[in-house]
Amino acid sequence: MKIAYSPCPNDTFVFHALTHGLVPGAPEFDVTFADVDVTNTAALDGRFDLVKVSYAALPWLLDQYELLPCGGALGRGCGPLLLTLTEAGIDGKTVAVPGERTTAYLLMRLWAEQTGQRPADIVVVPFHEIMPGVAAGRFDAGLVIHEARFTYPRYGLSQLVDLGEWWESDTGSPIPLGAILAKRGAVDPRAATEWIRASVRHAWARPEDSREYVLAHAQEMEQTVVDQHISLYVNEFTEDLGLAGYAAVRELLERSEKAGLTPGIAVGLDDLAR
Repeated sequence: MKIAYSPCPNDTFVFHALTHGLVPGAPEFDVTFADVDVTNTAALDGRFDLVKVSYAALPWLLDQYELLPCGGALGRGCGPLLLTLTEAGIDGKTVAVPGERTTAYLLMRLWAEQTGQRPADIVVVPFHEIMPGVAAGRFDAGLVIHEARFTYPRYGLSQLVDLGEWWESDTGSPIPLGAILAKRGAVDPRAATEWIRASVRHAWARPEDSREYVLAHAQEMEQTVVDQHISLYVNEFTEDLGLAGYAAVRELLERSEKAGLTPGIAVGLDDLAR
């Protein structure tokens, strides 16, 4: 079975047991490591059975895939950051972003619409190049995710806005970042849900099992940063989205469709709360 997820610590931590034969009854997996901006696009041709994507990409994917209620990244205090050297706004500026269909970029666009910020240019840049690019003056601002929350001061950068904090204060909902999808007709979503939940529970119960695997793929190798990353992004919503998680997803998709930033989705929004 083909699965794709990022090399980030939260994903390798969550999926280690599943892809290493430690979940009874689960099939063997062929793993593809790719940044979420890549999987958002690659999933369009249906090449994966299970795939990690951005929640912002769901409107283009739910005709082929079903959203699973576990394994993803959703929470509080874990949103994307918009960083600059000067603490100036982004109106008329060049902003580096990690992908056009990432939740980070969608949140930035929703925030910009609300605050009247109009960037002059958006440049899609591999995640690891964003902070060095802003620090070197290649970009006026950079939109970052994951471990950059803990490391951006090293580059002399300032936080213009915490988009997760903005989202939470504006909606009261947690931040829906990354989703796990199962290919329709190829994967039993109930079985996949049980496999992934078992993998999450194994990771929590025996974190030492995945430590070498996580560090082997992490861009930031410091154990303290990796541990902070995992503790922030692997939480109760990773095991079960629950009503609050599904409500947050619906809020994001409804707002983005209303703003004309994404198309409508192939299934009714109420179906996401099953």
